[in-house]
Amino acid sequence: MFLNFRDEVKKALADALKKAGFEDGAPDVELSDHADLASSVSFKLASKYRRSPKDISEMIVECIEVHDGGLISHVEVSGPYVNFYANSSFMSGTIEHILNEKEKFGSLGYSDQIILEHTSANPNGPLHVGHIRNSIIGDTLARILRKAGYDVEVQYYVNDMGRQIAMVVYGLENFEFPDKKSDHATAEVYIAANRALEDDPDLRQEINTLMQKKEAGDENTSELFRDAVKLCLKGVVSTLERMNVLHDQFVWEGDFVSSGDVRKIIGSVAKSKYAEEKDGALVLNLAEFGFEKEYVVRRSDGTSLYSTRDLAYHEWKSKRCGRIIDIFGADHKLISSQLVSVLKILGIPTPEIVIFEFVSLPEGSMSTRKGKFITADELLDEVESQAYLEVDKRRGELNEEEKRIIARLVGIGAVRYDIIRVSPEKSTTFDWRNALDFEKQGSPFVQYAHARCCSIIDRSDGTRKGDPTLLIERQEVELIKKMSLFPLIIETAARDLKPYILATYARELTELFNQFYRDVPVLSAEPDLRNSRLMLVGCARLVLREVLDVLGIGAPESM
Repeated sequence: MFLNFRDEVKKALADALKKAGFEDGAPDVELSDHADLASSVSFKLASKYRRSPKDISEMIVECIEVHDGGLISHVEVSGPYVNFYANSSFMSGTIEHILNEKEKFGSLGYSDQIILEHTSANPNGPLHVGHIRNSIIGDTLARILRKAGYDVEVQYYVNDMGRQIAMVVYGLENFEFPDKKSDHATAEVYIAANRALEDDPDLRQEINTLMQKKEAGDENTSELFRDAVKLCLKGVVSTLERMNVLHDQFVWEGDFVSSGDVRKIIGSVAKSKYAEEKDGALVLNLAEFGFEKEYVVRRSDGTSLYSTRDLAYHEWKSKRCGRIIDIFGADHKLISSQLVSVLKILGIPTPEIVIFEFVSLPEGSMSTRKGKFITADELLDEVESQAYLEVDKRRGELNEEEKRIIARLVGIGAVRYDIIRVSPEKSTTFDWRNALDFEKQGSPFVQYAHARCCSIIDRSDGTRKGDPTLLIERQEVELIKKMSLFPLIIETAARDLKPYILATYARELTELFNQFYRDVPVLSAEPDLRNSRLMLVGCARLVLREVLDVLGIGAPESM
């Protein structure tokens, strides 16, 4: 409904601009704290027409026609702005639209195919706290894009080549595999292999030989590499699933070598005017693109690098979709920029890249052995444990299973929301104490509002079909207008690849619902009004549930 209102406003504004003689004016509108939509077009026209923005706004408003049967109530001049206001039909239509659409509310009609890659952590140990921001940003973006209608395939690019994996293979063959979660066990044999290399530098040649055999396609070596990676990946995937993060496809780096794609991409690079041979290695001189560091495509021993195989991977992706989106940490800024430049040189479509800064923990916030990084599993265990204590304190009458289920939903939701609420380009510190605070507008704050909606409806024996025209209190109107914005929020977050916009919306929607619940009686209202307000609560429950779902967060019916 809001998008229809926006289209109507844009058309009315465009017609008025033309009628007023400002045919070069663009009918741009935006959300405003002082109106439902506003236009600042007068600022852009003022210098050309040598009139004050206020005078131009007045001329435009005089030419705007508000039609019966539309969604515009009235239009006003506010200084240099043209302000538009929605009418009662918009309010009633929003309620009807939410009730009719149910879980489809907020969905849009985009249809392009997208491949989105995220996480892709090296399979030599468990995910750590630094990885989870990549996973949560990527997963949330995929959910937003799907809500917008895109056909999204989420991929994990599996590193099954290179020195780190060769070290894992060596470690598995020479050290005992601990009896613990497979990714944690893999880390221990990897660390043991690195210590052995420090003590005996001659092992380096053995590691190099493993790498060369793998690249040459030696069947036995390739099987050892793949088995080692699968073992670690099993544990990594279980951690991702615990966070409600899912991948559609795991693409193996080594497949691009065995298929000949890497050889072909090296051949294409060699023909480029930017290619140079240096001591037997093939490099690209990217100085023209602003990079001092050369892009190495082939080592002097003839083996490829991760960066080479990444070129082949992106060429492969470009043939399978209309858009490519990569989620990279800040440490990939240089290599990802170089990647884009090389792809342009080769005439291969380039990815859209989301760079995120790192997440950290407050010093001393979690106990761990000195010098050991915090794994994602340790963080999730701690957060779920603390969530259980909070649930037990609040809902001690529930049975053990119910408390554990709620604690899991609240704990995982707290991690996901606290990570996603911050714009990716800003660094952030995750503090479970703040994330789990029911009063500090994190995930529990939003989840509790959904549970409250469920409780109100349960106490009333279900929602009622009421008259939306009775919902005229300020708190009711503001809540309806905020719910109407959900499709716009999805559209904006999908267009700009900024999932934090949805987290902000979730908080603002919850604040308005709580204000409505606090100030406006529902169950004690007279029958007709009671039914209408119950209908509004039912709408709020639907929208909150959809918002939480797109954020990848569970929506408990009781907390």
